[in-house]
Amino acid sequence: MLLTTDDLAFDQRHIWHPYTSMTQPLPCYPVTAASGVELQLADGRKLIDGMSSWWAAIHGYNHPVLNQAVSQQLAQMSHVMFGGITHPAAVTLARQLIAITPQALDCLFLADSGSVAVEVALKMALQYWQARGEPRQRMLTVRHGYHGDTFGAMSVCDPAGTMHSLYQGYLPAQLFAPAPQCRFDQVWDEHEIAPLTQLIEKHDKQIAAVIIEPIVQGAGGMRIYHPTYLKRLRELCDRHQLLLIADEIATGFGRTGKLFACQHAEVVPDILCLGKALTGGYMTLSATLTTRRVAETISDGAAGCFMHGPTFMANPLACAVASASLNLLANNQWQQQVATIEMQLRQQLQPLADLPNVADVRILGAIGVVEMKQAVDVAALQAQFVADGVWIRPFGRLIYLMPPYNINSLQLSRLTTAITKVVHQICTASSTAG
Repeated sequence: MLLTTDDLAFDQRHIWHPYTSMTQPLPCYPVTAASGVELQLADGRKLIDGMSSWWAAIHGYNHPVLNQAVSQQLAQMSHVMFGGITHPAAVTLARQLIAITPQALDCLFLADSGSVAVEVALKMALQYWQARGEPRQRMLTVRHGYHGDTFGAMSVCDPAGTMHSLYQGYLPAQLFAPAPQCRFDQVWDEHEIAPLTQLIEKHDKQIAAVIIEPIVQGAGGMRIYHPTYLKRLRELCDRHQLLLIADEIATGFGRTGKLFACQHAEVVPDILCLGKALTGGYMTLSATLTTRRVAETISDGAAGCFMHGPTFMANPLACAVASASLNLLANNQWQQQVATIEMQLRQQLQPLADLPNVADVRILGAIGVVEMKQAVDVAALQAQFVADGVWIRPFGRLIYLMPPYNINSLQLSRLTTAITKVVHQICTASSTAG
């Protein structure tokens, strides 16, 4: 089915797209099909996808194994409530997730989306302390973090540096340490952990949990920090008996070169949030895993249960395709795929760091980030990228790639060439204006 001119006008007039204005909306490009690593536009043009549909479609599009999983499950049932009912798709997925995550994490909650996984994690932490008879209301995190768009998740996002700053005053007041500065490949500086240590020592009896994105801070700035920071944080949480929540929604399932980013630091959290790539980008689903100690403490508390239950919890279609996606990952091809992507990103994007308008270039696993010194014109750059046959969605000062793992070297070169082209254009325009 093709979108007509009238359809596009209706879309622009009536449909709100993410982070856009209804009075001055950004252009929308009509996609009619997707296969492999390509999106097909209504006019027949094909775009190589550098975004994995916001980091979720790790196996690409229209994958026969994932398609079959959805079709088979659909023939059985599309959905049943999870209250008082279970089903094979949920049990199979739970077995797989418990098998591939750290041994201590053996209780899990299946919800709708990444933001809800964070809400679940925060509520677990609050209810844990309430059940212990020591109610605690505050969370500790670091600046430049991003954990989602729902209210609890917004409260632990950077209060000044994200799109959520206008909600300050409506959100719980959380504790924020300076963001880690020591880069992934630098020599570790022990002074890095001092501000976080001071905050914990001052407020430890108020803190229900510390929440952090392991190794890579995603939508808050695509920052990549040293694994030792995460090790020291785990040690501090142990010393002060605090819960550690790892938000691996963006980093989980191989994106950083490890199956989970926490593995870079050999750290096990008390609560782990998963989403995005969990279903291979097919359907919305998230998982929040925790330890038996946390689960039983909550369950033995005054409420007698964990007080959360989404309508579409453990949706069978989503569970079935997630299970199939994990089976694809289990063959371990992703490790070589991600290593190859990382090598090519380093070769083709790292030279941009020497250009005058480029602030930094950061690469880890299948993540490549070019940070400009000034904010970019998203609409103008996006139009240029589409003209060059690629789909890249910049934000703020960042032009970045998170491609599907099954991208080949020629397709990836198309993406890096397109970025190199626009960065050189920005530099030339700046030089001319100067």
